[in-house]
Amino acid sequence: MSTLDTIDATAFTDYLARHEKKSLLRFLTCGSVDDGKSTLIGRLLYDSKLLFEDQLQNLVNDSRKHGTVGEDIDFALLVDGLEAEREQGITIDVAYRFFSTDRRKFIVADTPGHEQYTRNMATGASNSDLAVILVDARYGVLTQTRRHSFIASLLGIRHVVLAVNKIDLVDYAEDVFRAIVADYTAFAADLGFLSLTPIPLSARFGDNVLERGSHLGWYTGPTLVEHLETIDVDNDLVSRPFRLPVQWVNRPNLDFRGFSGTIASGRVRPGDPIIVAKSGRTSTVKAIVTHDGELAEASAGQAVTLTLADEIDISRGDLLSSPEARPETADQFSAHLIWMADEPLLPGRSYLIKLGTKLTQGQVTEIKHKIDVNSFSHIAAKSLGLNEVAVVNFALGEPLAFDPYVDNRDTGAFIVIDRISNLTVGAGTIDFALRRATNIHWQALDVSKASRAAAKDQKPVVLWFTGLSGAGKSTIANLVEKRLYSLDRHTFTLDGDNVRHGLNKDLGFTDADRVENIRRVAETAKLFVEAGLIVIVSFISPFRSERRLARELVEAGEFIEIHVDVPLELAEKRDPKGLYRKARRGELANFTGISSPYEAPEQPEIRLDTTVHGAEELADQVIAYLTDHGYVGWSPEI
Repeated sequence: MSTLDTIDATAFTDYLARHEKKSLLRFLTCGSVDDGKSTLIGRLLYDSKLLFEDQLQNLVNDSRKHGTVGEDIDFALLVDGLEAEREQGITIDVAYRFFSTDRRKFIVADTPGHEQYTRNMATGASNSDLAVILVDARYGVLTQTRRHSFIASLLGIRHVVLAVNKIDLVDYAEDVFRAIVADYTAFAADLGFLSLTPIPLSARFGDNVLERGSHLGWYTGPTLVEHLETIDVDNDLVSRPFRLPVQWVNRPNLDFRGFSGTIASGRVRPGDPIIVAKSGRTSTVKAIVTHDGELAEASAGQAVTLTLADEIDISRGDLLSSPEARPETADQFSAHLIWMADEPLLPGRSYLIKLGTKLTQGQVTEIKHKIDVNSFSHIAAKSLGLNEVAVVNFALGEPLAFDPYVDNRDTGAFIVIDRISNLTVGAGTIDFALRRATNIHWQALDVSKASRAAAKDQKPVVLWFTGLSGAGKSTIANLVEKRLYSLDRHTFTLDGDNVRHGLNKDLGFTDADRVENIRRVAETAKLFVEAGLIVIVSFISPFRSERRLARELVEAGEFIEIHVDVPLELAEKRDPKGLYRKARRGELANFTGISSPYEAPEQPEIRLDTTVHGAEELADQVIAYLTDHGYVGWSPEI
């Protein structure tokens, strides 16, 4: 090896060592549409000399084809990789890019400005320590600027750069910059930012990005890169209480059982006491195992496997913590929620809640208020639409361990998942636990459901009739009950119209009220099943989610979904109550099949075709099903 090779190798090794020791800053760019977010990131990559010659040539070629800046290089095309983005000149997805300077490493998330993709902006903000909020100098602070700022604050970002971009298009005017800063500062006064640094810049020409340029002599503050290199955003996660969400129980053989995950906060050493937050079971750390061997200590951000001194029950989703600073454990909490779906949030509807590595069922029990992102005023609401933010109360199917989001972003954030589509429809941050009715416990009863059913010689079950208005649900349900009564069966019918005269007389016909209507009826049907009855439920019940909730309230085999199937055209022809005619004239709002959807069952236990058979025959089909499946003439062991 030559002396030159030795020098080059040594220099390269020294460079890598210095690079590894650099601190890392995660930040995002956000703001309204066409404020120049992608152009700014492209300029950062270009000025940081992180582009290879072929990338630069491709950028030149793409600028000629897709560019929006004439003969100049369109730096936005470095980030906007989707063909749809290039054609429209907007960012749709979140694009992550890495770049580095002599003083620091950076991961930047370029988030979309269009209101339709606010959910993607929230995704980028959830992993960032700083937000660069861009404002077009020509237009100033817009609604989406305010919305993104509010979401950044909500998701725990405490450091903001107000980048007044395209300052070149207003002739680098200082008074324009000062007016925008004053407007934004007044708006953001209550958002809780620890630092707010305004910087005038031109991402297109590079003024005040890496270099100062010659047009902004009146500005004496730092350039954007200077500020990003020097700002201290240390979250001090290591000094906080120890938290390890268990992602995987590592059991390769009979001699090893470890609990794997990424440490969310704090540090841990062999010999430290440990507690399973939910169960309260304790042990001590025996070893900290990694791919590279055992460690004497591990801290926040490290992926490790812990082995314990004792054999205690721990599974995926459990949260390990230090005994002296345990997290909250509750099955109800108050939270801020960002709704990310076109279909609105409906209180009472069952969703899946994913908190850390734990997945459970839950529902919003109350929307306390929506928040106007412009004025921060509180607005009463019964549902939540796309991109709206609200303070809500959640009830879970089981207690979960968590921290308030202000204390720990990893253990205080959750997502909401639609149970039918499995799509993420919301993201939330926990404010505090709700402790209600702590003096109420299940009362043990000596007479059981099986005893009550045996006394009636039947198997308790819910017969859930669903279908469009005019399908014949009530007619068939009534005939079924008459036949069961003639067989000395013990029944009770819950009919949609009848229930609305009493139990549900306070509810209307909005989607939110329909969800609550079915929730109450499902809970009532469950009580009748506990009494050992055959419960006949006749409701339109248009949403699959609520019918699924009703099924899950009772035990397996205690719910029979019966789809009274009729084409909409035939239901309209029958129209026994004249409701379709009123709906067509616009006199009935939210009418199922006309102005409100009906989600037909996909796999009902019984499908009754009303175009082929009459009500008497269809009732006989239901009785035959009950007889064949042992719901009648059934005597369990007590």
